[in-house]
Amino acid sequence: MQQDDDWRLTGQDRYLTGAKLEWAHWQPQRPGWDHDHCEFCGAKFAGPEVPESLHTGFATPDRYWWVCAQCVADFQQRFGWQVVGRAPEAEPSDGAESR
Repeated sequence: MQQDDDWRLTGQDRYLTGAKLEWAHWQPQRPGWDHDHCEFCGAKFAGPEVPESLHTGFATPDRYWWVCAQCVADFQQRFGWQVVGRAPEAEPSDGAESR
């Protein structure tokens, strides 16, 4: 469990406590939408045309809020998330090394 002074904690408890998070491939929510960010660490989620971004991660069912696999691992217990699916053991093409 992370400490209360973790730099990634910026009030997400107001909207992500108890949330359902699903493993998903990132897709734009509407025309012109080109990326999202992890609500905790800021890692960029985008389509495969942006190779230095994450292309998969955990999202709320409406795909509005995104959380990277590392932040889910770090904060799942604290936020009481219902996590559906799981991150593959390694996704070298996913850009995780660029965070």
